[in-house]
Amino acid sequence: MTESSDQTNPGRTVVTQMSAVYPELAGKVAVVTGAAQGMGATFAEGLATRGVHVVGADINEEQMLATAARINTDLESNALADKPGRVVGARVDVTKPDEHELLAQLALKEFGRVDFWINNAGIFPFALAEEITPEQIGATLSVNVEGVLYGAQAAARHLGPGGAIVNMSSVSALRVRKGRGAYCTSKAAVAHLTESLAVEFGDKGIRVNSIAPGYIDTAMTKWVQEDPIALASALDAVPLHRLGSPEEVFGPLLFLLSDSARYVTGHSIAVDGGSRHV
Repeated sequence: MTESSDQTNPGRTVVTQMSAVYPELAGKVAVVTGAAQGMGATFAEGLATRGVHVVGADINEEQMLATAARINTDLESNALADKPGRVVGARVDVTKPDEHELLAQLALKEFGRVDFWINNAGIFPFALAEEITPEQIGATLSVNVEGVLYGAQAAARHLGPGGAIVNMSSVSALRVRKGRGAYCTSKAAVAHLTESLAVEFGDKGIRVNSIAPGYIDTAMTKWVQEDPIALASALDAVPLHRLGSPEEVFGPLLFLLSDSARYVTGHSIAVDGGSRHV
């Protein structure tokens, strides 16, 4: 991976595709939720570039199908992708356990196996603590926590020894912000749930880890990027003084799926430019 400064926006860095290659991943099959855009789409494309077949799922079926078609078309003309994988798009409501099982069955039908499961889907609500409604806290915990649990349950039914589950937590599990009480609570739950799953699924030879991103340049952080004061404040809290890129989250994901991490389970890797220390 290489990076260079974005002269039009000093808080951003232009990052090229990750250069890490793990040959053992080729031919494996991954399910990625929340894959229609943002980090999920980056995960799906990065894995497929390395020969991993992907079932990408999202609540927005139309956008997911369009993303899958774009990735497949791009890979056909990508000289750097040697025997790329294929991305199949599907709709999923992660709050419904049965729909996770349908994703597993789709992976089995299309590719004959399931090796990895990335629970990436999530929502990012805003409300001051006194204004959080039952509907908001319910929806946040349902998508961000139950969605991870149900995905992991489906994965555990189909992954064999050597399989890996990666959940998306957040530095918000460790550092709270005003107006994000529901979100921070949900991500703290994901981090702890990951540890619990790692202990129980270890008997099956399945590893479970999480990634805790900080400020990443996606649609979810538009609110801070579009507010100069908020952006300056955010970057002051990041020792590297810039936003991260989805590709920089994909690097640790790739490691956690690879054989290089075959003795790593129950951990959360912070990808936050050091902001959890400030």
